[in-house]
Amino acid sequence: MTTIPSTNTTNTGSSSSSSSSTSVNSALSSTMTQADFLKLMTAQLQAQDPTNPVDNSQFVSQMAQFSQLSSTQQLDTDLQTLSSNVSSAMQTSQVLSSSNLVGREVMVPSSSATYDGSDAVKGAVNVTATGSVTVQVLDSSGNVVRNIDMGTQSAGLQQFSWDGTDDNGNAVASGTYTLKAATGSASLDTYVAGSVTGVGYGGSTLGTYLQVAGVGGVSLSQVAQIL
Repeated sequence: MTTIPSTNTTNTGSSSSSSSSTSVNSALSSTMTQADFLKLMTAQLQAQDPTNPVDNSQFVSQMAQFSQLSSTQQLDTDLQTLSSNVSSAMQTSQVLSSSNLVGREVMVPSSSATYDGSDAVKGAVNVTATGSVTVQVLDSSGNVVRNIDMGTQSAGLQQFSWDGTDDNGNAVASGTYTLKAATGSASLDTYVAGSVTGVGYGGSTLGTYLQVAGVGGVSLSQVAQIL
């Protein structure tokens, strides 16, 4: 009797298992189309036994399945087209309606503010709970140039204004400054006001956005207030 080495047996089994797995995965990843269904039905008719042809009721049933498959696929295509058209129309409508904001001031999230050397910076703090709120204005080197004591504020979006001076009342240079707000040891989110200079659509991820002076592009959904 010839003894088959165990290593060869293991390799053969592994190869067979891998081939079988590949075939199964390939079959599972395939979806029957109308053409596939028609080919299958045609092959069945060609291969039928002339002495024992396909029963009429079975044939009618298969034709009904084919018709149902065709209708379902067409319905799916129509729904996808409708969904795409509705989505496109809604996007266009949102962009057009948002164009009314051009020239208006909006309050948007930002941890920095641009001071032009003359106009006061208008901002806001998102207060999470009633408490004493302070805002710090820092220059590009990280130095605090102004401390703004807002006093006790209730929860909500509370506005503040910075006139462009430091703690000694001296005017600071124009430029971009960092804003930090806190109540006690808890940091709070800051917002700044800016004029809307344009509206656009940034794709399905961003959606409709506004171009805000001093801030840049901001998603429409992030606008906290229209001033």
